[in-house]
Amino acid sequence: NSLYLEQAKKTIDLEQYIFTVDTIGRKFIEVIERKVREGVQVRIILDTVGSWSFYQSLVPNLLLKLGIQIKFFNEISPWRITNFTSNFFRDHRKILVIDGAVGHIGGVGIQANMAAWRDTHMRVEGDVVTQMEMSFNIIWNTIGKSIFARMKTRTAIPFIKNTSMVTNVPRSGQRLIYAELIGTIRKAQKYIYLTTPYFIPDIKLFRVLRLAAKRGVDVRLIVPQFADHFFIDHARESYFTLALKAGIKIYRYKPVMMHAKTAVIDGTWATAGSFNLDSLSFLFNHEVNISSTDAHFIETI
Repeated sequence: NSLYLEQAKKTIDLEQYIFTVDTIGRKFIEVIERKVREGVQVRIILDTVGSWSFYQSLVPNLLLKLGIQIKFFNEISPWRITNFTSNFFRDHRKILVIDGAVGHIGGVGIQANMAAWRDTHMRVEGDVVTQMEMSFNIIWNTIGKSIFARMKTRTAIPFIKNTSMVTNVPRSGQRLIYAELIGTIRKAQKYIYLTTPYFIPDIKLFRVLRLAAKRGVDVRLIVPQFADHFFIDHARESYFTLALKAGIKIYRYKPVMMHAKTAVIDGTWATAGSFNLDSLSFLFNHEVNISSTDAHFIETI
């Protein structure tokens, strides 16, 4: 992403859950500072909890002095950071839009220890980038007003045939990624291939996956051998016995931490982005994916 930042001529809009001021983060900051001096308008949205070290540092004020616009989503008091409820209602999205023409979207955060992880991130062009820009603007304009932003959750503008940006918003009727995933799993006839770093499904998702496996659908799940939080390993493994009994095949990715969030169903539909298979993504966080029935997209994912 930092390489693509170098190509910016007019605007950079960056929305991130994790931005750490380490070797990777400083590289991004150096490029952003240089682009601002060249006259590029830069806007940054960071989640307060995910980017806590950045939030607590002197960097935001330095960037503001340079003319970089920066906002933090759902700010909290320092004494709340260790409370587990601080992880609710976060901006977990990863969006980068350059010059309103090129978009980057997926699961990659800006942190040095994530550089070696297996992840899925996409570079997109075309009309869907306009939708990404609109979605960024909605979050930008609602920060400080409401964490329950009313958002257009699915674009009607494809950038390739039958491809859309889809969001999940912590608001009734706007959890579109979740609803689309459940609906597509229910219609699956041949196979369901899922990758997720955090497999802690709710009752509905776990039920539709087991029912699919029991009716003969080839259900395969890839998770990391070890997640980046040890309690995640214990939580997800509590589902394994029932999943295996239903016929779901579970694979552990061993080389490095596997952070990709993808789904491919029947070779006719696929999705990838920031959406995890856990309750935080289902109910509490802002998420964004690209979903498509385009053959090339599906093959790539």
